[in-house]
Formats: sequence, C-alpha cells, structure tokens
Amino acid sequence: MAKDEIVSELGERSRKDGRDVADNAAAISSLIAAFASEEGLVRETARQRLVHLGRPAVRPLMKALAGGDTQTRWEAAKALGYLADPDAAPALVRALQDEEFGVRWLAAEGLILLGHDGLKPLLRALIERSDSVWLRQGAHHVLRALSKSGFREVLRPVLAALDGLEPWLQVPLAAEDARDALARVGKQQGAQRGRGRASPQRASKSRK
Repeated sequence: MAKDEIVSELGERSRKDGRDVADNAAAISSLIAAFASEEGLVRETARQRLVHLGRPAVRPLMKALAGGDTQTRWEAAKALGYLADPDAAPALVRALQDEEFGVRWLAAEGLILLGHDGLKPLLRALIERSDSVWLRQGAHHVLRALSKSGFREVLRPVLAALDGLEPWLQVPLAAEDARDALARVGKQQGAQRGRGRASPQRASKSRK
C-alpha cells in the first residue's frame, strides 16, 4: 500500500470510528503496527492518532515500548511522553535502560513531563538497580530538570550521589532518603488540604 493510502486509511479509521475507536483494541494495534513503516509521515500520523485517543492507548504503548523493534520503541516512548499518563511512569523508567540512546532520551523527557508522578518509580529503580550506568545517566537528566521546579532540596543529595566517585554505593541511600522525604511532603500537603476543607465547615457552623 502506498504511503498516501496508508495515511488516508489511518485518518479515515479514526474519523469513522469516532469515540468508539478508543475501545477498539484492533484499531489501536493497527496504529502501533504502523510504527514499523519506513515512511515518517505514516509513523507520525499513527502516533498523533494514538495520542488523540488518550488513556486507552497507554497500556498498548507501554507494551510496545517494552518489546517492539527500535523504531517502534522510539515512537512509543514519544507518544507516551505526549500523553503524560502517570500509569506509564514505570515503563518509562525501565526504558531508561533501553539499548537505543534515542529511546532512553525520550523516556527521560517523558518522566520530566510527569513531574512528581515520575519520581517515585524512578527513585525506586535507583534504590534497586543503581549499578546500571544507563539508568543513572537517565535519572541524572530527569532529576536535574525536576530540581529546577520545586524539588531542589529533596533531590540535591541524589544528584550529588550520582556525581560522586562511587554512585553504585551512594545512590541507593540518597534515593531512599529522597523517597521518604517526598512521602512526608505528600502527607503534610494532604493534611493541609484536609484542614482547608474543614475550615469552611467550621466557619459555617459558627455562624449558625
């Protein structure tokens, strides 16, 4: 099938099925299969359609990222980055150890876009697999970016450990401390939100 015909078919299927395509596993599979095309426009069209579908495409894309060929993994990582779904965070963390640099880079960019939602699985990976050079490199890129957006104090010791002389020994301890610190911050924020919701209720009762 010619390039233009494939692009037309992908677009027509999405328009024809409308919302139903989101629940159509066969349609999603065919879009992911288009990642293997030699034509860049075909791959880009398929990726855009999958991003448009949103959440139903996340798990199939995670599977493609884990087991597809290099081109498919690259496209899946890029699509998951655009989708920014927290459920994809563990898959993106695992992709930091992909043998292809481009896939690792896109996985790191996807985790940066996830922000806080990507930190917990990333820190867990550093605790468990700090001997992976590729994981440490990708984590450094992600943590350095996130340290500029509100996580500086928590992440600074992890970055220092990643830059240290023996990161495979220092990183797990620093990552565990950072994970615990983030958990404490989350609990504090949850308690503050709870008090904030309760205050108007108390004020209402006092007026009565």
